Amino acid sequence: MNYTCSIDSPVGMLTIASDGTSIIGLWIEGQKYFADTLEESSAQPDLPVFENTKEWLTCYFSGRKPAIPPPLAPKGSSFRQTVWSILCEIPYGQVRTYGDIANQLARQTGKEHMSAQAVGGAVGHNPISLIIPCHRVVGADGSLTGYAGGIHTKERLLQLEGIEMKQFYIPTKGTAL
Repeated sequence: MNYTCSIDSPVGMLTIASDGTSIIGLWIEGQKYFADTLEESSAQPDLPVFENTKEWLTCYFSGRKPAIPPPLAPKGSSFRQTVWSILCEIPYGQVRTYGDIANQLARQTGKEHMSAQAVGGAVGHNPISLIIPCHRVVGADGSLTGYAGGIHTKERLLQLEGIEMKQFYIPTKGTAL
């Protein structure tokens, strides 16, 4: 059985999902792919893992680097799991490009090349927003692209982490990348 709870945050209402022990989902209300990996669930707001997650989020939204995250168990293919693991290695207050992650993945798997677009697909389907920091991934040209919670939310999260935004290109509707 899976369990959920909802909390308000500076970026909107958050839904947290757990299998009772680990976090299996964390979504911003209205984001693309909202709860798409969540099977049947019931509300259970007092689980210890939810309390740990709320503490982590409180620290994060106060502009401080949180301590060790709660236990995570995102559901996805082995490829996506590997990409999400790499995302967890991106330090607080830093960014990487999709190409950086593709290159790291190619090295880890012994392949000559890995598609940045394939990495982008895995990043976009990250079921544990914020804690698995997909918002720290930017385009090769420095564009803030590809965030399921919206570009404005991605920008806000990067600012919260102290990242200087003038170095990034924020695409507008109709802009070809």
